[in-house]
Amino acid sequence: MSVENSPAAPTYARIHLREEIDVKYMLMMNVKRDKAGGDWQITNWAPEDIKAHIGFMIKFSGELKQSGSLVGAEGLAGPSQAKIVRAGGNGAPEVTDGPFAESKEFLAGYWIVDVDSPQEAYDIAARASAAPGPGGKPLNMPIEVREVMSGPPPTE
Repeated sequence: MSVENSPAAPTYARIHLREEIDVKYMLMMNVKRDKAGGDWQITNWAPEDIKAHIGFMIKFSGELKQSGSLVGAEGLAGPSQAKIVRAGGNGAPEVTDGPFAESKEFLAGYWIVDVDSPQEAYDIAARASAAPGPGGKPLNMPIEVREVMSGPPPTE
């Protein structure tokens, strides 16, 4: 049974695929913090390893763009620069530091891809997961894949 026809597949995905509506997925790259609880471990890598990793990411995103699958992609600043914002009592934003210091992983970047099936999104995520780390060894980092919800299902 294919993923899109499985009972566990998201209802929206099945509806979108059946009606041949574009289906977008967000692929989120989560990385581990360094042992000191700071930002990404990449800051401790050798310069040539950082260069190889960034080069891979640029090439990877370029290939997705050339294929027509890439909707958008961005790297994100580390958690030390993150802020949490809530609406204050008077409507003004209340800004505090965040995310929580005890988190071991954080969202480092994302891609939004427009593909024909969940499997295509999974294949792209697996390629991103294999980005090189120290010594060129694939990182096998977790890439979270979620469908981008474009709206409620059509009424019949």
